[in-house]
Amino acid sequence: MIKASVTISFYKKIEVLKLVIAALEQQTVKNFEVIIADDGSPEDIVKQIRKLQSSSSLTIRHVWHQDIGFRKTIILNECVRKSESDYFVFIDGDCIPHHRFVEAHLSQRQPGTVLAGRRVNLSEKLSAELTEQRVSSGYLKGSFTGRVLFDGIFGKTTHVEKAIYMGVPWLETLLDRRDSGILGCNFSIGKQDLLDINGFDERYLAPGVGEDTDLSLRLRWNGVKVKTVKNSAIQYHLYHPILDRSSVNEEIYQEVLKLHAHFTPYGIVRQVTTAKEKQ
Repeated sequence: MIKASVTISFYKKIEVLKLVIAALEQQTVKNFEVIIADDGSPEDIVKQIRKLQSSSSLTIRHVWHQDIGFRKTIILNECVRKSESDYFVFIDGDCIPHHRFVEAHLSQRQPGTVLAGRRVNLSEKLSAELTEQRVSSGYLKGSFTGRVLFDGIFGKTTHVEKAIYMGVPWLETLLDRRDSGILGCNFSIGKQDLLDINGFDERYLAPGVGEDTDLSLRLRWNGVKVKTVKNSAIQYHLYHPILDRSSVNEEIYQEVLKLHAHFTPYGIVRQVTTAKEKQ
């Protein structure tokens, strides 16, 4: 029985996706499916995804829509609609999961709670060490943690404290009681809790403010608790240049704050037609 849908936000970077899939094949638990939430990759990339689907030991589903700009929230809602699982683990396509990542999310899941993890930001040097062959051979299970900690002290890897695996939930909570909210690259939640707020707000059409924060706010407003799993659900974020973050979402986000409504009419079940769609 499938206990979770690990949903990967993805666009074009197929070589990085291969690393993510290789790491998911190394997980300590196997009873999950993978859904690639593809925000419009071109046909040549889609063909390579089909090869991944046929060659991988995992059950991989590919959910795609046309590329007409940044529509991450829209494709994620489509994945929720199409999944038969009652639990979701959301990750980004440039974040490589620790081999006990899925286990950590599944073992601590509970109704009315979103599990919020964090990520280690790898340096360019360490990112280059992660090849598909190395990940498939269990490199992340071996000396890699030591390499990360060393590079955090003497190199350019950051947030290395999040690379230390504890696996003891009560100890994690004792050491860090802060509620730092949700990162879209590393959180898990029950399907019903998502449906109760109507999923992601599809008006956010640029990376930046609101994309993750909006969801976090509306979940809280509906009584969902946030629990940290940052030292058990570990991720390694591959190096890339810092991307520009748009401010075009700010007006939408301020409107959400003003209304203070947990349910968005612009989500999984569309209840309104936007002005843009009317044109």
